[in-house]
Amino acid sequence: MKLIIAIFIALFPLVTFANSSLPPNRHIAVQGKGEVLAKPDLAKISFEVVSMKKESLDAKRDVDARVNLFLNGLDKYGVAESAVSASNLLTTADMQYLESGEEKRVGYIASRSLKVTIDDINKMNEIVDFALSVKINEVTNIELLSSKAKELEAQATQNAVENAKVKGKVLASSFGASLGNIYSINSNNNRSNYGYHSMYVERIDVTGSRMGESPFAAGRYLEISITFESSINVVFDLEIK
Repeated sequence: MKLIIAIFIALFPLVTFANSSLPPNRHIAVQGKGEVLAKPDLAKISFEVVSMKKESLDAKRDVDARVNLFLNGLDKYGVAESAVSASNLLTTADMQYLESGEEKRVGYIASRSLKVTIDDINKMNEIVDFALSVKINEVTNIELLSSKAKELEAQATQNAVENAKVKGKVLASSFGASLGNIYSINSNNNRSNYGYHSMYVERIDVTGSRMGESPFAAGRYLEISITFESSINVVFDLEIK
């Protein structure tokens, strides 16, 4: 038994090292990061239609009528039917809780979600205004996108690769060494997000009321840009000078 334990202890470091992603020789592991900023040219707008009526059928018909008005009017904004998706209609009882602790049904609620993808974000505000005018109750989300997302993701990855090379060369040189062959490459992740960036100072108009102005004056907001980010882990062999 002691002999078996001794053999296991002797072999354990070898097994652990064999499972490691690092080479047995001198090496350096670095993480490269890259990003690309771009203006969005697509928008995906999410809407919610809700109706409350005494009877469930009336609530359903009200939602259907408003959705049909909206869909039929999208042609004038150049939005194709294939760019619109609509969820199934849902109906639920509208319950009121009494002081006695009992529940009383006061009607029914019908709801339906819509998503519209537009390829001209300059029309975004017009479409939102039109939706609200035909009593589409809520704008639940506006997601700004780029039609060149794949190319921009690839560019961000290339920037991460170059960043890893520069980091590796600087660190190796600082310790009197130089980079050798690549031992391993692991791409961490690619992601995109949008927000306000100072590099874009243009503004977009969003319809809404403002204090001291006409109730139909347009609010002004900073232009939004999309950031495509990528990171990569690289292990290089080291060559001693």
